[in-house]
Amino acid sequence: MNARSLVDTAKALVAPGKGILAADESTRTIGSRFDSIGVENTETNRRDYREMLFRTPGVDQFISGVILYDETLRQNCADGGSMVDLLTGRGIMPGVKVDNGAQQLAGAPGELITEGLDGLRDRLREYRDLGARFTKWRAVIAIGRDIPSEYCIEVNAHALARYAALAQEAGLVPIIEPEVMLDGDHSIDRCGEVTEATLREVYAQLARHRALLEGTLLKANMVVSGRDATERADSCEVAEKTVDCLMRSVPAAAAGVVFLSGGQSDEESTANLNAICKRGNERGAPWELSFSFARGLQSAPMSAWAGSAANAAAAQEIFHTRAVLTSAARCGKYTPPKTAAR
Repeated sequence: MNARSLVDTAKALVAPGKGILAADESTRTIGSRFDSIGVENTETNRRDYREMLFRTPGVDQFISGVILYDETLRQNCADGGSMVDLLTGRGIMPGVKVDNGAQQLAGAPGELITEGLDGLRDRLREYRDLGARFTKWRAVIAIGRDIPSEYCIEVNAHALARYAALAQEAGLVPIIEPEVMLDGDHSIDRCGEVTEATLREVYAQLARHRALLEGTLLKANMVVSGRDATERADSCEVAEKTVDCLMRSVPAAAAGVVFLSGGQSDEESTANLNAICKRGNERGAPWELSFSFARGLQSAPMSAWAGSAANAAAAQEIFHTRAVLTSAARCGKYTPPKTAAR
């Protein structure tokens, strides 16, 4: 493990004004999103869509890295060049999702465990050889009646820590994502309670597994009310609760915290990110606060693209706008746009 390289890569991913595009949807997940816009889920369409995003003029000013799915990391562009070379040629670091998704946790109805540790050491070495610089593993923590259990939090935190140690051994920065889900009618306080308990266990496990925190990033959910809550907290309260939770749970040594959009609307996720980053600066947060958005960056350009090359320029314009606005929010300088133009 080259500690200096890990630290430098982690810092570069959260460079001022920049954040991460999460384009790591599985074939099944992107298929459901293509279904919503009437596009067939083929390898060519997946390639064309992602290549269109990666070629967007000027987006490298705002995007430091892209999390790829296994297929995309191995894929060539329409002109025969590799996706990895396309990104690195623009100064954007390629990363890759390495978990195999969540399955039912034995003995815990309604709770999930993320799988993929078997054979991970060899896959990580291969990913490094293919050009990846960082990785991601997502755990899923649901809130409901009598859940999450301590058992669920502990086993998912243990898996995250084992993954992180193996990633660093391979020379890859691990992004650690213990996502507390938005689904449910819980209050913002309940979300904060579960998020704090989860993060405390994750960092306890990382310490036991001897992870170099300076060479890691946390991909965190925002502390928000459940999607179906009677009253949903505004961005000011989201910022206060989120920063308080992080300050109590995340060691100062971590290189950065990148927030997921987590099923929020574009406007809600961007406004919340802006408020969180402003609050973090006011509190003197010891880590860089940034973003790792999937739908928060992709939903509008995907709809505009709609599977047609004729729509690529318009979709790129929208993607560029989303990147500009999200970057502004990452700096605490976001104001809702009056138009979608640059």
